[in-house]
Amino acid sequence: MADSTPLLYQPNSVKSESTPPPLEKHHPSLDSTIERCIGDFGWAQFLQALLVSSAWIFDAQQTFITVFTDAHPAWHCTSNQLDCNSAFNICNLPKNSWAWNFPAYTSIISEWNLECATSIITGLPASSFFLGCLVGGLVLATLADSSLGRKNMLFLSCLTMSLSSFLTVFSTNIWVYSALKLVCGFCRATIGTSALVLTIELVGKRWRGQVGVIGFFCFTIGFLSLPAIAYLNRLSSWRSLYLWTSIPGIFYSLLVHFFVRESPRWLLVRGRKEEAVATLKSIAPPNHSWSFSEVSFEQEMSNNGNVYSTIKMLVQKRWAFRRLLLVMVIGFGIGMVYYGMPLGLGNLSFNLYLSVTLNALSEIPSSMFTILLIGKLNRKLSVLAFTSLSGIFSIMCALKGEVWTRLQIGLELVSFFSACTAFSILLIFTIELFPTCVRNSATSLVRQAIVFGGVFSPMLVAAERRDGISSYVVFGLVIGCCGLFAVCLPETRGRTLFDTMDEEEHKEKAACNGVGDVLA
Repeated sequence: MADSTPLLYQPNSVKSESTPPPLEKHHPSLDSTIERCIGDFGWAQFLQALLVSSAWIFDAQQTFITVFTDAHPAWHCTSNQLDCNSAFNICNLPKNSWAWNFPAYTSIISEWNLECATSIITGLPASSFFLGCLVGGLVLATLADSSLGRKNMLFLSCLTMSLSSFLTVFSTNIWVYSALKLVCGFCRATIGTSALVLTIELVGKRWRGQVGVIGFFCFTIGFLSLPAIAYLNRLSSWRSLYLWTSIPGIFYSLLVHFFVRESPRWLLVRGRKEEAVATLKSIAPPNHSWSFSEVSFEQEMSNNGNVYSTIKMLVQKRWAFRRLLLVMVIGFGIGMVYYGMPLGLGNLSFNLYLSVTLNALSEIPSSMFTILLIGKLNRKLSVLAFTSLSGIFSIMCALKGEVWTRLQIGLELVSFFSACTAFSILLIFTIELFPTCVRNSATSLVRQAIVFGGVFSPMLVAAERRDGISSYVVFGLVIGCCGLFAVCLPETRGRTLFDTMDEEEHKEKAACNGVGDVLA
């Protein structure tokens, strides 16, 4: 039977591993062909990117919601006894000598009488969430590359995350609550990765960085909405905060299912040519000419096996495994600061609602900086510079004295801004480091490394609140040391996105040979 998509040409013979894949100078690559057929960036691509990136709003809300629901409420003395002082440890006071400033149901700490519990118990829900993110990222990492695709992975992740968040409303104790937070974290693990990869694969290389930053803006909107929702519900139960964030997420998931398009790159890699052509036609300008006749595309056949074959591909290739380890180490350091600092705001001598709002607002200049300069920024030096800057200012937050206390929130904001910018650049850097057939898996693993850093943050924050251990010193040292590994990665600014491991490997060997020729 004749090929039903004659505009696409695929070689009849499979190339041997020893034969390098053709480069763009011999014939158009899939990257340049898609760019030529649908343009760099049109209205259809913008609307798709905006809808997909909106998933980050709900992702941010569930990530930082425990800042308010698990907060230690303010209290006051109810007697004139000399042994009652608001500066005392609440656990050393008689129960009838103090009371909460607000109703007990405003926080899990006061509702479940956890004011004297250990830091492990009070930090358990937040740590369970990040642990769920870590496990979910490892278990679900390859599904968007192998069987489900970017769109279906995004839809299922958003839906299950929102449903598990909704069920959290019915928690009866800290253990049920922590278990549901674990499930919520597991389900949301791949939202950011799927959304970011899907948006970037819909546009030309000139706009990759700028489109990727749309998701970071949406994350900022979600983060910024939390203190507003929490303040409006400050006299209501902490459960109402979960209702206000989970129900809109369920409705958004349905929008993704019905209106979002699958990545044409992924469809072509999977051999689903007809669907890829239909997707490209739906987002191409009305009067754009179509010509796929010159495309020679090699399907990554090894990706058609079990769902974890992409992990095997990343581990087997020495260059890929080295890159993956390096970006994961950097991600771990960034994650400890990025997730830890907002959770630790309750330990600062500053209004909680205002400090969380300022932290969320600091992501806006970070995203603006990235979107305006990502096309000019050297990826390696940028990651190195911002992780170092974040580490220095984080350590400065721990300095004692009246002057440093006044400057504390400013130092914290600079450190958080730097961590946010390093986070954004690292994700774009990771996407450019790996080909289409493993891109989502690699990016997901890096995000899990970032989340792994977040797993330790609640425990450190709780320990500082109880035992006086400075979490900010630990945050600064970790991100500063981990960021140094950026110097070992290749630069990717302005280069073509490849689609198969062979193409990427050929480029790596060509670069190494070029360096060897120069040294010779």
